Amino acid sequence: MKSRQRRVVAVASLAVTALHAPASVTPFSQSHVTTRRPSRLHVGTDVSSLLYQEQEKLLVQRGELEESLVNAISLEASKVKVRGTGKAGGFGKSSSPRVGPDKAEGKPYAKILRKEGVIRIDNVLSESTADALREYLYNLRYMSESDVKEGKIQPIQRFADVLLKHNRCDLTVPLGDQIVSTALYESMCKSPVGSIILSEFGKSATLHELSCLMSDSGSQRQVIHPDTPFIEGKNAVLYTCFVALQDVTLDMGPTTWLPRTNTKDAHEIFRDQSGAEKDDFISKTPAVLGTLSKGSAAVFDSRTLHCGTANRSDKSRALFYFSFKSPKLAGSTGNPASIRRELGDARVTLGDLTSDLVELGKGNECELIGRLAGLMQ
Repeated sequence: MKSRQRRVVAVASLAVTALHAPASVTPFSQSHVTTRRPSRLHVGTDVSSLLYQEQEKLLVQRGELEESLVNAISLEASKVKVRGTGKAGGFGKSSSPRVGPDKAEGKPYAKILRKEGVIRIDNVLSESTADALREYLYNLRYMSESDVKEGKIQPIQRFADVLLKHNRCDLTVPLGDQIVSTALYESMCKSPVGSIILSEFGKSATLHELSCLMSDSGSQRQVIHPDTPFIEGKNAVLYTCFVALQDVTLDMGPTTWLPRTNTKDAHEIFRDQSGAEKDDFISKTPAVLGTLSKGSAAVFDSRTLHCGTANRSDKSRALFYFSFKSPKLAGSTGNPASIRRELGDARVTLGDLTSDLVELGKGNECELIGRLAGLMQ
């Protein structure tokens, strides 16, 4: 999805290495290859632009090579028994109304997630909420692009930087509008997603990202990458939830994950081996595709290797997403977060947010969300 890097020259040279390096050279030797657009070098606009274009060209070539190596099947929902149903969980599946995340309910899902690095949950959003949120976000994108074009705001105030940005954007989402609150309520309180994160990180987990990835027709395949590096002695530091706002078909550029690569061994192979050995690793590692139905979600460990694929359809694909950071990680995850600055600075915890959302479900006002909405630019 969104691995970041700060220097254009560094990423461009890594891409060259991946395509042309002899066995003694380590391709993509840093922990991850960015899908965020790096900050420009201060050597003149023309030079920076040329370097950036060359970087993108090399990464596109590498992505096309990796596409020929990967043999993926669709990511299927895990059949975890939900309290009182015996069915895979999701919106409207529980016979007794859920009033918020439940740690015990999240444990069987979390067990799979820890092992596989990615898990699918169906019916996270109702179809009506998914439709309304999609319409809202595309309208927000249109207004944001207009405001940026007219010079009213800077691009970073509405969009996270994205590499291979042709026909692709990462739109940061504000809190305050009813449809966003409803989507978070259904995701976090009415589906197992909130329970999974609570089970793994506890109530002190902090909201790290709130955004929407939009991949339009013609967007290109990204290179395989983790979003965060493997940190020795640490468990997962970030869990991300992608929610499909429409059916994601094979030609719409679904995300590809390499399950069970959220490990030290997988990261060492991917980071340190020669080009041929890395390619062999990719070709022999099972892969799954996020061909999700509308309202379904994929929750994944940010260390799991993955990439967005090329959108060859005539439709735009939107993935509403949010991530939570482990309270055990005091420092940075290694990547800038896709979140409005004011919201990120507020350090919203899982416990406080879900308590507020539960009140929303009861028809009461959301004090926290209302206060945070007042901070949004």
